[in-house]
Parts: sequence; C-alpha cells; structure tokens
Amino acid sequence: MEDFCAVYRECYPRVLTYAASHAGARLAEDIPSETFTIAWRKLDQMPANALPWLLGIARNLVREARRQARHAELVDAPAGDDYAVVELREALTGLAPADQEVLTLIAWHGLSAAEAAQVLGCSTATFFVRLHRARRRLRRSLSSSTTDRVRESWGTC
Repeated sequence: MEDFCAVYRECYPRVLTYAASHAGARLAEDIPSETFTIAWRKLDQMPANALPWLLGIARNLVREARRQARHAELVDAPAGDDYAVVELREALTGLAPADQEVLTLIAWHGLSAAEAAQVLGCSTATFFVRLHRARRRLRRSLSSSTTDRVRESWGTC
C-alpha cells in the first residue's frame, strides 16, 4: 500500500499533464483517476518504473474518451502566448494524432525514448523512426505556416 501511495504521489502530476495535453481540460481529472484505479486493480503487474506503464493505461483511456467524444474542442491558446508558441501549437495540432503523441511524450512529458516506446507499445528503434518522421513533418508544417503568413501579410512576390 505504501509503495502504491509513493507511486501515486510521484506519478500523478505527470499522468495529469499527459491527460490534459491529450484529452483536453474537461477530461484531465477523470483520466488520472481512472488510470490509478486500474493500476490499483493490477497492482501485481506494476513494474518498478511505473510511469511508462501508467501512461500506457492513460493512453488507452484517452483513446476511449476520443471515441466517445469525437467532436471535442481544442483548448484555445492563452492570450499571453507569443507568436512562436502560438505558431508551434497550430503546427502541432495540424499533425496526425500519432505524430503529436510522439513529440509530446519526449518534449512535454520528458520521457526517454525507451520510456516513450514502452508507452506506445513499440521498440525503441521504431520509436526513433516515428520521432524522426514526426519532427520532419513538424518542421515542414512550421515552414509552410510561416510562408503562408508572410504571403498573407506582404502579398505574393
């Protein structure tokens, strides 16, 4: 019981952050609660490094929530964000959900490639390939987004 409490205290904020970034603010409280309920039921299966396992559970719950609410709203960027952050968010939301997840597991959730691969249920090598491709698509999206903004502002040369 004490071990579970320690895992809960250590991992809850990161599971909550994962849920909020993948399922939106409305479901952000429900996903971690369900994640830890499932973890409690499967306590005998919890590995020593519990975070990737917990994020895998949360990932499945997010998928289920998306199936149930196909028309979820995107969270608006806060008014204080600067142009680069807003542009990055727009580019990121324009990517396929799989690309978004690969990038956010590394950049926002701070997982190692091995941990992120475990969350996604793939090998580390496969994860690196997915990460490379997602980064390439994000770069293309950013440069085309920037190009479009320049054309809108300055006209076609």
